[in-house]
Order: sequence, then structure tokens, then C-alpha cells
Amino acid sequence: RLGYLLAAAPLAAQSGGMTPVAGSPPAPPLSLPDIDGKTVDLAAYRGRLVLVNFWATWCPPCRREFPSLGRVQKLFKPSELAVLAVNVGEDAETIFSFTGASDVTILLDRDSAAMRRWPVKGLPSTFVVDKQGRLALRAVGGREFDDAAIVAQLRGLLRV
Repeated sequence: RLGYLLAAAPLAAQSGGMTPVAGSPPAPPLSLPDIDGKTVDLAAYRGRLVLVNFWATWCPPCRREFPSLGRVQKLFKPSELAVLAVNVGEDAETIFSFTGASDVTILLDRDSAAMRRWPVKGLPSTFVVDKQGRLALRAVGGREFDDAAIVAQLRGLLRV
């Protein structure tokens, strides 16, 4: 069912930045349980940047980029940037065996319903939601999120 997503994602992590989203539309709703079962709502993060990453453990580029999500989060204050890693279609046990005690907030999209509301083209897909709750940047395929180009884009959005 999700196999087509893997084929859409390039295997090598792409260097460079993320692509601006034309028109900066409002981010779709996102309210999901975290790995501990507590509901996390994107709307609660208004006023800071949120990096929303759709991923799965079976996706090689997702596995490669995952550590960089924690690294980029550490480059910013919690009041500036939050990272939400939305796992698509897997159970908490599978996810935890891969992530261990990650600092990144992991959300569970067990039935892929949240992913279908977002403009996800393949896994991994990542979006940056600006302080006003709009889609500002996107990336399809693997990235190193602590790459200088992406960090500069995030810092630029903080100044807006």
C-alpha cells in the first residue's frame, strides 16, 4: 500500500536547501498521538518554526536522514524550532526499536490519514511550517537537515 512512496524517494541524501512553497498556503491540520500516546497538535506550535518530516523505518533515505532531525533541533532554541517526525503506518514498537530514545517528537500516523491531507509526494517528505502556520519550505527525498544551506533557510524564516 505504501510501496509507491519508496520508489518516489531518491536513494542518496540530497545536499543543498529546501524548496520554497509557492503562495505559502496554511499548513493542513495535524493532530496525532506521540509515541507515548499523548496527542500533539501542530496548532500549539504557532509562533515558532516547525519542521514536519513524514517517514517510515522501511524507507532507506528516511533512516539515513533521521539522525539529522535531532541535530538540527539542537541548533535552535525550543522557542524557535520544533521537529515533528510523523511516522506513516507503523506501530510504536517498530518505531522505538529504530529510534531508541530520540529527542525528536515522533507522531504516529497509523492509517496514513494525516499524510493524505498534506502534499506528500513520497517518503521522506519534509515541510517547514512558518511562525504564522503556513507552509514555507518543502523537501522530497533525503536531506541532512543540519546542512548549512537548510540552517540558513531556517534562520531566515525566524527573522520574518
